[in-house]
Order: sequence, then structure tokens, then C-alpha cells
Amino acid sequence: MTDLDSTRPALLGADLSRTYRLPRRSPFEPGAIRTAVDGVDLVVPTGARLGIVGESGSGKSTLVRLLAGLEAPSTGTVHASGRPVDARASAVSSRWFRRETGIVFQDPVASLDPRMRVGAIVAEPLRALRVEGDHRAMVAAVLERVDLPADAADRYPHEFSGGQRQRIAIARAVVHRPRILFGDEPMSALDVVVRARVIDLFRSFVDDLGATLVLVSHDIGVVQRLCDTVAVMSAGRIVEHGPVSLLDAPTHEVTRALVAAAPTLP
Repeated sequence: MTDLDSTRPALLGADLSRTYRLPRRSPFEPGAIRTAVDGVDLVVPTGARLGIVGESGSGKSTLVRLLAGLEAPSTGTVHASGRPVDARASAVSSRWFRRETGIVFQDPVASLDPRMRVGAIVAEPLRALRVEGDHRAMVAAVLERVDLPADAADRYPHEFSGGQRQRIAIARAVVHRPRILFGDEPMSALDVVVRARVIDLFRSFVDDLGATLVLVSHDIGVVQRLCDTVAVMSAGRIVEHGPVSLLDAPTHEVTRALVAAAPTLP
């Protein structure tokens, strides 16, 4: 693994902005500009477990894509343990960062190639990142860890339930033992019982890896169970940031509205 400096923040975003030009309404006028992330500064200490919450369209998923190097910011910079992250860099130049990170997306159906067997899907980071060792054994071990059948490696994603497909996605994200784990709404497509199991898997992998976690979720309960800090976004900006306990006594009106909207049992 790359010898990253653990004394530096795992991730540092400085003045991050991301704008998009919307389709033109007519050929005679330019498309409007939409700002998804607007001048965000964010420090994620090594070993932290950060939850990013906000209403739909607040920019939280765009922010995590910037931090994960999946999109380039319109302005600003991202650093991982002091090293610059360039989303425009070649696959070879960015291999060090991909080696240190894993990501689980919201929709496992869209993120898993239906033409590939599960074993090949999970082994893909090992091959692409040139991880040394017995790849077959690594894949078998991580599939067992996520409670998939012994023959899972030889089957295709469509042969599994939604919860099992998300466990495949988690296995792929952690098989190379990353130091930073991203989750972009990884629980939102799951039913309540399956969600509880996936939350436990997430927590156990983060604990075992000693990883830094950056989790985007609209579910306040998921963030409270998995994270120790929280950043609340609205209109592309972070409006409140602190320990996850602030969700018990929020001060900003946006946070109060999110907490009030969270479903509760009598």
C-alpha cells in the first residue's frame, strides 16, 4: 500500500465548487448554470466516520464524488493525506488513490456489470490495482465475510436479491483493504431488515480496516449508527458540522427540519 501520512487529514477539500451547464431551451440562448456544490471547505481526519446529510438536491452526492476523485471540481482542490487528488489524471497516475479508497453506490444493479460473474466483479480492483497475492483466495474470503453462498463467485448478479447484490458491491469495495471507504446512499434501496444487516457489515469492515468513512445518506438513523461526525448540506453548502450528537439538538433550521422529517416509531 502507499505510505500515506496518517498525521495528516485523510481528506481535505478546499473551496470546492461544482457547476453544470443545463441544456439550452432554445438555440439562441445559452443554457443556465446550476451550482451543485458551492465553496465547500471540509476536513476529514484520519479514522473519522463522517456522515453527509441534506435534502434532495443539496449537493451531498456531488460532494462525495469530488472527494472520491470521480468528478473534477470546477474550483478548489482535494487532498488525501497531503497528496493532491486529480480526477482528470490517468489511470496509472491515480492508481495510488484508487488503491487507498473503495466506494459503494446506491444502486447495485447499475454498479455491477451483468455480463461478469461475481468472482470477476469482486476481483476487478485486485487486478486493476495490481494487488499482490492469491486473488482467488481473497475473493473467496470476502464473499464468505458478506455471507454469500459458496458458489456465488461463479454466478451472475441477476441471480441474487437486492440485498445480496449490495453485499457483492461492498465486497468489491473492500477486497483490496482500502484506508478510505465512501458510501453514496448505500442503504436507500434496501428494505428495513436487509438494511440492518448491511449497516452491520459496513460497521464491521470499517472497524477491521481502521478505515476513514465518508457516508452520504438521507437516513438520519443510518448516520447515527455508523458515524461519529456529521455535515449538513443545503443548496450546495455545509450549514452545520460537528459531532453526530448535534442531530439530537440541532441548531440550524435545515438540520431541525431534517430531524423532524425522520420517521420514528411510537
